[in-house]
Amino acid sequence: MSSTSADGPLGGLRVLDLSTILAGPLAAQILGDFGADVIKIEHPSRGDGMRGHGLDKDGQPLWWKMISRNKRTLGLYLGDPEGARIFKELARTADVIVENFRPGTLERWGLGYDVLSTDNPGLILLRVTGFGQSGPYAARPAFGTLVEAMSGFAHLTGQPDGPPTLPAFGLADSIAGVAGAAAVSMALYQRDKDGKGQEIDLDLLSPIMTAVGPGIIYADQLGIDQDRTGNRSLNNAPRNTYRTRDDHWLAISTSANPIAERVMRLVGHPEVIDEPWFVHGRTRAQHADLLDGYVGEWIGARTREEVIAAFEKAGAAVAPVYKPSELLDDPQVKALQLVTSVPDEDLGPIRMQNVMWRMGRTPGRIRATGRAVGADTDAILVDELHLSAEEVARLRAHGVIA
Repeated sequence: MSSTSADGPLGGLRVLDLSTILAGPLAAQILGDFGADVIKIEHPSRGDGMRGHGLDKDGQPLWWKMISRNKRTLGLYLGDPEGARIFKELARTADVIVENFRPGTLERWGLGYDVLSTDNPGLILLRVTGFGQSGPYAARPAFGTLVEAMSGFAHLTGQPDGPPTLPAFGLADSIAGVAGAAAVSMALYQRDKDGKGQEIDLDLLSPIMTAVGPGIIYADQLGIDQDRTGNRSLNNAPRNTYRTRDDHWLAISTSANPIAERVMRLVGHPEVIDEPWFVHGRTRAQHADLLDGYVGEWIGARTREEVIAAFEKAGAAVAPVYKPSELLDDPQVKALQLVTSVPDEDLGPIRMQNVMWRMGRTPGRIRATGRAVGADTDAILVDELHLSAEEVARLRAHGVIA
Protein backbone atom coordinates (compact mmCIF):
# COMPACT_ATOMS: atom_id res chain seq x y z
CA MET A 1 0.00 0.00 0.00
CA SER A 2 1.52 3.30 -1.07
CA SER A 3 0.46 6.90 -0.53
CA THR A 4 0.82 9.78 -2.95
CA SER A 5 -0.49 13.33 -3.24
CA ALA A 6 -3.31 11.91 -5.35
CA ASP A 7 -4.65 10.29 -2.16
CA GLY A 8 -5.24 13.63 -0.46
CA PRO A 9 -3.57 16.77 0.88
CA LEU A 10 -1.26 14.82 3.21
CA GLY A 11 0.34 12.66 0.52
CA GLY A 12 4.07 12.29 1.25
CA LEU A 13 3.60 12.78 5.00
CA ARG A 14 4.76 9.93 7.24
CA VAL A 15 2.99 9.16 10.53
CA LEU A 16 4.12 6.58 13.11
CA ASP A 17 1.11 5.40 15.10
CA LEU A 18 2.21 3.94 18.44
CA SER A 19 -1.16 4.44 20.08
CA THR A 20 -3.72 1.84 21.10
CA ILE A 21 -7.49 1.36 21.40
CA LEU A 22 -9.25 4.42 19.96
CA ALA A 23 -8.41 8.13 20.32
CA GLY A 24 -4.84 8.05 19.00
CA PRO A 25 -5.58 5.42 16.34
CA LEU A 26 -8.54 7.47 15.10
CA ALA A 27 -6.39 10.60 14.80
CA ALA A 28 -3.87 8.58 12.77
CA GLN A 29 -6.66 7.02 10.70
CA ILE A 30 -7.95 10.46 9.72
CA LEU A 31 -4.45 11.53 8.67
CA GLY A 32 -4.16 8.32 6.65
CA ASP A 33 -7.57 8.87 5.06
CA PHE A 34 -6.23 12.09 3.59
CA GLY A 35 -3.02 10.70 2.18
CA ALA A 36 -0.48 10.25 4.96
CA ASP A 37 1.66 7.12 4.99
CA VAL A 38 0.71 5.74 8.42
CA ILE A 39 2.80 2.97 9.94
CA LYS A 40 1.00 1.24 12.80
CA ILE A 41 3.60 0.03 15.32
CA GLU A 42 2.40 -2.68 17.70
CA HIS A 43 3.85 -5.00 20.32
CA PRO A 44 5.05 -8.06 18.35
CA SER A 45 3.02 -10.63 20.31
CA ARG A 46 0.16 -8.69 21.93
CA GLY A 47 -0.71 -6.25 19.18
CA ASP A 48 -3.12 -3.39 19.79
CA GLY A 49 -5.90 -4.27 22.25
CA MET A 50 -8.29 -2.75 19.72
CA ARG A 51 -7.99 -6.00 17.77
CA GLY A 52 -10.07 -7.64 20.48
CA HIS A 53 -12.79 -4.98 20.62
CA GLY A 54 -16.20 -5.49 19.07
CA LEU A 55 -17.58 -8.25 16.89
CA ASP A 56 -15.70 -10.40 14.41
CA LYS A 57 -16.53 -12.40 11.30
CA ASP A 58 -14.65 -15.59 10.47
CA GLY A 59 -12.13 -14.64 13.16
CA GLN A 60 -11.52 -11.20 11.64
CA PRO A 61 -12.13 -8.22 13.98
CA LEU A 62 -14.46 -5.88 12.11
CA TRP A 63 -13.83 -2.68 14.09
CA TRP A 64 -10.11 -3.17 13.50
CA LYS A 65 -10.72 -3.29 9.76
CA MET A 66 -12.10 0.25 9.99
CA ILE A 67 -9.99 1.98 12.67
CA SER A 68 -6.72 0.71 11.16
CA ARG A 69 -7.55 1.33 7.53
CA ASN A 70 -4.89 3.08 5.45
CA LYS A 71 -2.15 1.87 7.82
CA ARG A 72 0.81 -0.38 7.24
CA THR A 73 1.64 -2.57 10.24
CA LEU A 74 4.97 -3.15 11.92
CA GLY A 75 5.48 -5.42 14.93
CA LEU A 76 8.18 -3.79 17.07
CA TYR A 77 8.86 -3.92 20.83
CA LEU A 78 10.04 -0.45 21.85
CA GLY A 79 10.98 -1.56 25.37
CA ASP A 80 13.87 -3.63 24.00
CA PRO A 81 17.07 -1.62 23.32
CA GLU A 82 17.30 -3.00 19.80
CA GLY A 83 13.66 -2.17 19.21
CA ALA A 84 14.24 1.37 20.49
CA ARG A 85 17.24 1.71 18.18
CA ILE A 86 15.18 0.68 15.15
CA PHE A 87 12.42 3.05 16.17
CA LYS A 88 14.90 5.95 16.37
CA GLU A 89 15.94 5.23 12.80
CA LEU A 90 12.33 5.15 11.70
CA ALA A 91 11.55 8.36 13.62
CA ARG A 92 14.21 10.18 11.59
CA THR A 93 12.03 9.59 8.52
CA ALA A 94 8.75 10.62 10.17
CA ASP A 95 6.78 13.86 10.22
CA VAL A 96 4.37 12.88 13.01
CA ILE A 97 4.32 10.37 15.85
CA VAL A 98 1.10 9.55 17.71
CA GLU A 99 1.38 7.85 21.10
CA ASN A 100 -0.82 7.28 24.15
CA PHE A 101 1.44 5.63 26.69
CA ARG A 102 1.42 6.69 30.33
CA PRO A 103 3.43 9.90 30.79
CA GLY A 104 7.14 9.10 31.05
CA THR A 105 7.01 5.78 29.18
CA LEU A 106 8.75 6.98 26.02
CA GLU A 107 11.32 8.76 28.16
CA ARG A 108 11.98 5.55 30.12
CA TRP A 109 12.77 3.83 26.83
CA GLY A 110 15.12 6.64 25.81
CA LEU A 111 12.61 7.83 23.19
CA GLY A 112 11.47 11.16 24.62
CA TYR A 113 10.85 14.12 22.36
CA ASP A 114 14.15 15.68 23.37
CA VAL A 115 15.94 12.63 21.97
CA LEU A 116 13.83 12.13 18.84
CA SER A 117 13.79 15.82 17.87
CA THR A 118 17.58 16.08 18.08
CA ASP A 119 17.83 14.03 14.89
CA ASN A 120 14.53 15.31 13.47
CA PRO A 121 13.81 18.90 14.58
CA GLY A 122 10.70 19.07 12.42
CA LEU A 123 9.08 16.12 14.19
CA ILE A 124 5.58 16.54 15.64
CA LEU A 125 4.71 14.32 18.61
CA LEU A 126 1.01 13.98 19.46
CA ARG A 127 0.69 12.66 23.03
CA VAL A 128 -2.80 11.43 23.91
CA THR A 129 -3.61 10.61 27.54
CA GLY A 130 -6.63 10.60 29.78
CA PHE A 131 -5.55 13.55 31.90
CA GLY A 132 -2.54 15.13 30.21
CA GLN A 133 1.21 14.99 30.75
CA SER A 134 1.20 16.82 34.10
CA GLY A 135 -0.99 17.47 37.11
CA PRO A 136 -2.15 15.23 39.99
CA TYR A 137 -4.09 12.85 37.70
CA ALA A 138 -1.43 12.47 35.00
CA ALA A 139 -0.34 8.99 36.12
CA ARG A 140 -3.88 7.65 36.52
CA PRO A 141 -5.11 5.03 34.06
CA ALA A 142 -7.98 6.51 32.11
CA PHE A 143 -10.48 5.53 29.46
CA GLY A 144 -13.14 7.49 27.64
CA THR A 145 -15.79 6.27 30.08
CA LEU A 146 -14.09 8.07 32.95
CA VAL A 147 -13.87 11.42 31.20
CA GLU A 148 -17.41 11.06 29.88
CA ALA A 149 -18.36 10.93 33.55
CA MET A 150 -16.11 13.81 34.62
CA SER A 151 -16.89 16.12 31.69
CA GLY A 152 -20.52 16.72 32.61
CA PHE A 153 -21.80 14.57 29.74
CA ALA A 154 -23.13 11.76 31.93
CA HIS A 155 -24.64 14.25 34.38
CA LEU A 156 -26.68 15.81 31.57
CA THR A 157 -27.63 12.55 29.84
CA GLY A 158 -30.63 10.45 30.77
CA GLN A 159 -34.12 11.02 32.12
CA PRO A 160 -34.65 13.57 34.93
CA ASP A 161 -35.61 10.86 37.43
CA GLY A 162 -32.99 8.37 36.20
CA PRO A 163 -29.27 7.86 36.79
CA PRO A 164 -26.49 9.59 34.87
CA THR A 165 -26.11 7.78 31.54
CA LEU A 166 -22.96 6.83 29.66
CA PRO A 167 -22.82 6.40 25.87
CA ALA A 168 -22.75 2.91 24.39
CA PHE A 169 -19.79 3.83 22.17
CA GLY A 170 -16.42 5.60 22.43
CA LEU A 171 -17.70 9.17 22.46
CA ALA A 172 -14.87 10.90 24.34
CA ASP A 173 -12.20 8.97 22.44
CA SER A 174 -13.80 9.75 19.09
CA ILE A 175 -14.06 13.49 19.82
CA ALA A 176 -10.43 13.47 20.98
CA GLY A 177 -9.36 11.61 17.84
CA VAL A 178 -10.86 14.28 15.60
CA ALA A 179 -9.31 16.97 17.81
CA GLY A 180 -5.94 15.25 17.58
CA ALA A 181 -6.01 15.27 13.78
CA ALA A 182 -6.85 18.97 13.87
CA ALA A 183 -4.02 19.67 16.32
CA VAL A 184 -1.53 17.88 14.08
CA SER A 185 -2.71 19.93 11.10
CA MET A 186 -2.08 23.14 13.04
CA ALA A 187 1.41 21.97 14.04
CA LEU A 188 2.17 21.11 10.41
CA TYR A 189 1.04 24.59 9.36
CA GLN A 190 3.35 26.15 11.95
CA ARG A 191 6.21 23.91 10.81
CA ASP A 192 5.74 25.20 7.26
CA LYS A 193 6.41 28.69 8.62
CA ASP A 194 9.44 28.07 10.85
CA GLY A 195 10.60 24.52 10.12
CA LYS A 196 10.22 23.39 13.72
CA GLY A 197 8.14 20.55 15.12
CA GLN A 198 6.60 20.43 18.58
CA GLU A 199 4.94 18.25 21.20
CA ILE A 200 1.14 18.28 21.46
CA ASP A 201 -0.33 17.41 24.86
CA LEU A 202 -3.90 16.19 24.23
CA ASP A 203 -5.98 14.88 27.11
CA LEU A 204 -9.31 13.12 26.56
CA LEU A 205 -11.15 15.42 28.95
CA SER A 206 -10.69 18.76 27.16
CA PRO A 207 -12.45 17.99 23.85
CA ILE A 208 -15.56 16.47 25.42
CA MET A 209 -15.75 19.30 27.96
CA THR A 210 -15.96 21.64 24.99
CA ALA A 211 -18.56 19.46 23.26
CA VAL A 212 -20.78 19.36 26.36
CA GLY A 213 -21.37 23.09 26.02
CA PRO A 214 -21.70 26.11 28.31
CA GLY A 215 -21.94 24.32 31.64
CA ILE A 216 -18.63 25.73 32.92
CA ILE A 217 -19.54 29.34 32.26
CA TYR A 218 -23.03 28.78 33.71
CA ALA A 219 -21.50 27.40 36.89
CA ASP A 220 -18.97 30.23 37.08
CA GLN A 221 -21.28 33.14 36.34
CA LEU A 222 -24.65 31.91 37.60
CA GLY A 223 -23.73 29.31 40.19
CA ILE A 224 -26.04 26.72 38.65
CA ASP A 225 -25.61 23.21 37.31
CA GLN A 226 -28.02 22.20 34.57
CA ASP A 227 -29.91 19.00 35.41
CA ARG A 228 -30.88 16.09 33.17
CA THR A 229 -33.80 16.84 30.90
CA GLY A 230 -34.03 13.61 28.91
CA ASN A 231 -34.56 14.33 25.23
CA ARG A 232 -35.81 17.81 25.95
CA SER A 233 -33.76 20.98 25.82
CA LEU A 234 -33.75 24.06 28.01
CA ASN A 235 -33.14 26.12 24.88
CA ASN A 236 -36.06 25.24 22.62
CA ALA A 237 -39.30 23.28 22.29
CA PRO A 238 -40.72 21.18 20.81
CA ARG A 239 -37.54 19.12 20.86
CA ASN A 240 -37.89 15.42 21.53
CA THR A 241 -38.33 11.99 19.99
CA TYR A 242 -41.85 10.94 19.01
CA ARG A 243 -43.31 7.53 18.13
CA THR A 244 -45.19 7.12 14.84
CA ARG A 245 -48.26 5.01 14.17
CA ASP A 246 -46.12 2.31 12.54
CA ASP A 247 -43.85 2.14 15.62
CA HIS A 248 -40.87 4.16 14.41
CA TRP A 249 -39.23 7.06 16.24
CA LEU A 250 -38.60 10.54 14.83
CA ALA A 251 -36.54 13.40 16.22
CA ILE A 252 -37.61 17.03 16.00
CA SER A 253 -35.71 20.19 16.85
CA THR A 254 -36.97 23.78 16.67
CA SER A 255 -33.91 25.83 17.53
CA ALA A 256 -35.00 28.51 15.03
CA ASN A 257 -38.29 30.31 15.75
CA PRO A 258 -39.59 30.05 12.15
CA ILE A 259 -39.17 26.27 12.32
CA ALA A 260 -41.13 26.14 15.58
CA GLU A 261 -43.93 28.13 13.96
CA ARG A 262 -44.06 25.79 10.95
CA VAL A 263 -44.23 22.74 13.19
CA MET A 264 -47.13 24.06 15.24
CA ARG A 265 -49.06 25.11 12.16
CA LEU A 266 -48.46 21.67 10.65
CA VAL A 267 -49.76 19.80 13.71
CA GLY A 268 -52.88 21.95 13.84
CA HIS A 269 -52.16 24.30 16.73
CA PRO A 270 -51.26 27.69 15.23
CA GLU A 271 -52.86 29.45 18.19
CA VAL A 272 -49.79 28.89 20.38
CA ILE A 273 -47.67 30.96 18.01
CA ASP A 274 -49.40 34.12 19.28
CA GLU A 275 -48.59 33.36 22.91
CA PRO A 276 -45.97 35.77 24.39
CA TRP A 277 -43.84 32.84 25.56
CA PHE A 278 -43.57 31.36 22.06
CA VAL A 279 -41.20 34.09 20.87
CA HIS A 280 -38.08 32.66 22.54
CA GLY A 281 -36.76 29.10 22.65
CA ARG A 282 -36.07 29.31 26.39
CA THR A 283 -39.64 30.28 27.20
CA ARG A 284 -41.06 27.72 24.76
CA ALA A 285 -39.08 25.10 26.67
CA GLN A 286 -41.03 26.05 29.81
CA HIS A 287 -44.18 24.87 28.00
CA ALA A 288 -42.68 21.63 26.66
CA ASP A 289 -45.44 19.46 28.10
CA LEU A 290 -48.07 21.32 26.11
CA LEU A 291 -46.07 21.45 22.87
CA ASP A 292 -44.90 17.83 23.10
CA GLY A 293 -48.49 16.76 23.65
CA TYR A 294 -49.66 18.47 20.48
CA VAL A 295 -46.75 17.21 18.37
CA GLY A 296 -46.81 13.69 19.82
CA GLU A 297 -50.53 13.27 19.19
CA TRP A 298 -50.23 14.38 15.56
CA ILE A 299 -47.20 12.18 14.83
CA GLY A 300 -48.70 9.21 16.64
CA ALA A 301 -51.62 9.16 14.20
CA ARG A 302 -49.36 8.89 11.12
CA THR A 303 -46.69 6.64 9.66
CA ARG A 304 -43.04 7.60 9.54
CA GLU A 305 -43.12 8.24 5.82
CA GLU A 306 -46.25 10.38 6.11
CA VAL A 307 -44.72 12.51 8.85
CA ILE A 308 -41.41 13.02 7.04
CA ALA A 309 -43.19 13.96 3.80
CA ALA A 310 -45.42 16.46 5.61
CA PHE A 311 -42.51 18.05 7.46
CA GLU A 312 -40.49 18.37 4.27
CA LYS A 313 -43.41 20.01 2.49
CA ALA A 314 -43.84 22.43 5.41
CA GLY A 315 -40.12 23.26 5.59
CA ALA A 316 -39.87 21.92 9.15
CA ALA A 317 -36.98 19.90 10.58
CA VAL A 318 -37.35 16.19 11.26
CA ALA A 319 -35.14 13.10 11.08
CA PRO A 320 -35.69 9.38 11.66
CA VAL A 321 -34.05 7.62 14.59
CA TYR A 322 -32.06 5.10 12.57
CA LYS A 323 -30.49 1.78 13.32
CA PRO A 324 -27.10 1.38 11.57
CA SER A 325 -28.67 -1.00 9.04
CA GLU A 326 -31.11 1.74 8.02
CA LEU A 327 -28.26 4.20 7.44
CA LEU A 328 -26.91 1.88 4.74
CA ASP A 329 -30.02 2.46 2.62
CA ASP A 330 -30.64 6.15 3.29
CA PRO A 331 -30.74 8.15 0.01
CA GLN A 332 -28.75 11.10 1.42
CA VAL A 333 -26.07 8.78 2.78
CA LYS A 334 -25.88 7.17 -0.66
CA ALA A 335 -25.82 10.51 -2.49
CA LEU A 336 -22.88 11.81 -0.44
CA GLN A 337 -21.21 8.39 -0.33
CA LEU A 338 -20.96 8.59 3.47
CA VAL A 339 -20.66 4.81 3.46
CA THR A 340 -18.29 3.22 0.99
CA SER A 341 -17.34 -0.31 -0.04
CA VAL A 342 -13.70 -1.29 0.45
CA PRO A 343 -12.01 -4.51 -0.74
CA ASP A 344 -10.60 -6.57 2.13
CA GLU A 345 -8.11 -9.39 1.64
CA ASP A 346 -9.87 -11.58 4.22
CA LEU A 347 -13.57 -10.80 3.86
CA GLY A 348 -13.97 -9.42 0.36
CA PRO A 349 -15.95 -6.16 -0.11
CA ILE A 350 -16.92 -4.56 3.22
CA ARG A 351 -18.82 -1.36 3.84
CA MET A 352 -17.71 1.25 6.35
CA GLN A 353 -17.90 4.98 7.01
CA ASN A 354 -16.16 6.99 4.31
CA VAL A 355 -13.63 9.78 4.89
CA MET A 356 -15.14 12.52 7.04
CA TRP A 357 -15.25 15.42 4.60
CA ARG A 358 -15.19 15.97 0.87
CA MET A 359 -12.36 18.16 -0.46
CA GLY A 360 -12.89 19.38 -3.99
CA ARG A 361 -9.25 19.43 -5.13
CA THR A 362 -7.46 16.92 -2.90
CA PRO A 363 -10.00 14.35 -1.69
CA GLY A 364 -8.90 11.53 0.56
CA ARG A 365 -9.75 7.87 0.04
CA ILE A 366 -9.60 4.49 1.74
CA ARG A 367 -6.74 2.56 0.20
CA ALA A 368 -6.80 -0.53 2.44
CA THR A 369 -8.48 -1.99 5.50
CA GLY A 370 -6.79 -2.85 8.81
CA ARG A 371 -4.05 -5.44 8.41
CA ALA A 372 -2.55 -8.28 10.47
CA VAL A 373 0.15 -7.65 13.08
CA GLY A 374 3.48 -7.12 11.32
CA ALA A 375 2.08 -7.51 7.82
CA ASP A 376 4.53 -4.88 6.53
CA THR A 377 7.46 -5.42 8.90
CA ASP A 378 9.84 -6.88 6.33
CA ALA A 379 9.02 -4.28 3.70
CA ILE A 380 9.60 -1.41 6.13
CA LEU A 381 12.75 -2.73 7.79
CA VAL A 382 14.44 -4.27 4.75
CA ASP A 383 13.29 -2.04 1.88
CA GLU A 384 13.18 1.29 3.72
CA LEU A 385 15.60 1.06 6.67
CA HIS A 386 17.89 -1.34 4.75
CA LEU A 387 18.29 -3.91 7.50
CA SER A 388 19.59 -7.21 6.21
CA ALA A 389 17.33 -10.22 5.95
CA GLU A 390 19.60 -11.98 8.44
CA GLU A 391 19.21 -9.23 11.04
CA VAL A 392 15.45 -9.17 10.58
CA ALA A 393 15.36 -12.94 11.12
CA ARG A 394 17.48 -12.62 14.27
CA LEU A 395 15.28 -9.84 15.69
CA ARG A 396 12.16 -11.87 14.95
CA ALA A 397 13.62 -14.91 16.69
CA HIS A 398 14.27 -12.79 19.79
CA GLY A 399 10.72 -11.39 19.83
CA VAL A 400 11.79 -7.83 19.07
CA ILE A 401 9.78 -7.71 15.86
CA ALA A 402 6.88 -9.61 14.33
